[in-house]
Amino acid sequence: MWVPREPGQRWWQREVRRRLPVLGWLPRYSLSCLRLDLTAGVTVGLTVVPQALAYAEVAGLPVQYGLYSSFVGCFVYCLLGTAKDVTLGPTAIMSLLVSSYAFHDPAYAVLLAFLSGCIQLAMGLLHLGFLLDFVSCPVIKGFTSAASITISFNQVKNILGLQGIPRQFFLQVYETLRRIGETRAGDAILGLSCLAALAGLRAMKNRLHPAASTEPLATRASIPLVRSCATARNALVVLAAGLVAYSFQVSGSQPLTLTGSVPRGLPPFRPPPFSKAVPNGTVPFGRMVQDMGAGLAVVPLLGVLETVAIAKAFASQNDYRIDANQELLAMGTANILGSFFSSYPITGSFGRTAVNAQTGVCTPMGGLVTGTLVLLSLAYLTSLFCYIPKAALAAVIISAVVPMFDARIFRTLWRVKRLDLVPLCVTFLLCFWEVQYGIMAGMLVSGILLLYSVARPPIKVLEQGVLLVQPGSSLHFPAADHLRDIIRDRALAASSPCFVILDGHHITSIDYTAVVGLAELLQDLHKHSISLVFCSLQDPVLRTLLAADLEGFRHFPSWEEAARCSEAELEVSRTACIDSTGESSLLPAGLIQ
Repeated sequence: MWVPREPGQRWWQREVRRRLPVLGWLPRYSLSCLRLDLTAGVTVGLTVVPQALAYAEVAGLPVQYGLYSSFVGCFVYCLLGTAKDVTLGPTAIMSLLVSSYAFHDPAYAVLLAFLSGCIQLAMGLLHLGFLLDFVSCPVIKGFTSAASITISFNQVKNILGLQGIPRQFFLQVYETLRRIGETRAGDAILGLSCLAALAGLRAMKNRLHPAASTEPLATRASIPLVRSCATARNALVVLAAGLVAYSFQVSGSQPLTLTGSVPRGLPPFRPPPFSKAVPNGTVPFGRMVQDMGAGLAVVPLLGVLETVAIAKAFASQNDYRIDANQELLAMGTANILGSFFSSYPITGSFGRTAVNAQTGVCTPMGGLVTGTLVLLSLAYLTSLFCYIPKAALAAVIISAVVPMFDARIFRTLWRVKRLDLVPLCVTFLLCFWEVQYGIMAGMLVSGILLLYSVARPPIKVLEQGVLLVQPGSSLHFPAADHLRDIIRDRALAASSPCFVILDGHHITSIDYTAVVGLAELLQDLHKHSISLVFCSLQDPVLRTLLAADLEGFRHFPSWEEAARCSEAELEVSRTACIDSTGESSLLPAGLIQ
């Protein structure tokens, strides 16, 4: 959370407070804040435990790794985070990326968390948070919408109780449809029931309104109870499904596919694996890094992007500020420390952050409560997790990721700017093939569109006795030839004599290549007896052009002064032309060549 600068602080005190945001809110902490943070922390904890088990399935890892990834981030962000609402932990998007780059191997997943954290920490120390601005909204929307579909369909096999379904999306669709006749009735009935219950509780929560003081006491008391149940719907549904599975187990028949045994206790504290033992030898660190490939760029970048986007959204909603570079430091530290507890890469969760904000969290202390609840679950409840049906966890995942699909973005971009549909559709479609290809292709297309706007800035040309040229943005080297060709072609096509005014009030910056292009344009127009003057240049641009000492460069403070100068020069030119014509008519015809 952003804390205003206090007068009288020394530079090192300000730096410590900036690097440890907890020092800003902890001295003002109160009992009322503690009550709100306890309520929010417990509520989020009841949400994160079943989600963590489910997201480990998405990542292709044993379910306990979801819980291992759910507590370190809570503790670290309490100390280093700048947004009171954000909660760190496993998410659907990050789990999908881990599935793609860690090959369903815990050793690769934990090492990926460590290396991602190192990259994020380095970005924060080098103040590289601005790089996140180069990932456009259409790319993000295309990725999240495709991820919503792929993650949801990846869980259909668990809803139907099918085994041996490949993880590649198109093969998955084919195999699921081909083997749909092998559906286990128990899993399908339970999974669909859980989906219906989750959807009903979500709709109930959205339609609940605060009770008026005139309503009966029973109504006023029941509304908060129903809202609490709807908020903790994931935990309630998983608990109910576990009780059903346990009752079948006791009766001696089990029609459901269960999660299976989960190792009891807290994860050991140990360094991440920098090599991996295999039956025929050892995979060295360099080979593991090579195997993860583009994941070392995609995972840390999207992890920070997701967290910062969530933090900005809730900071704007709740009227506080965040520090993007500090968020990088918090994320990096959380992933590095988490890897020592067998965590896979984590990021901010939009769903759990929304729950945190809606339950009135006051400070990041709520994350401390959530992390403690996860530790208690690991210490005392893992023996019960073996009774959780996979169909129930699949229902939790599908319920969480379906809202990520944004169908309205396609219609919105069609109305607002159709060109932005290109990176959106490229990202969306290619993510069904491979996530990394979709993201990279979308960013590449967005970059090309951005560079095109730099290389071809809008240039307005008006003929009002003179040729008035108004570039609509700054001039950089890709646009130098384009501007020169437009001015030259229009000036030579105009009636002679011609006067060109370049209005630079929209030009905020200019580079050396553009300056060289303007120098060549001045010389070229001068050969054709065409004058080029500049007006309304901003101070930095004017200083650059004056320092270049262009031959024939003239600048006027306003367009009006440049126009008056052009009128005077044109009048002198016309007078000279008339005088020359009159004198030539008095000469003998034989002397006129």
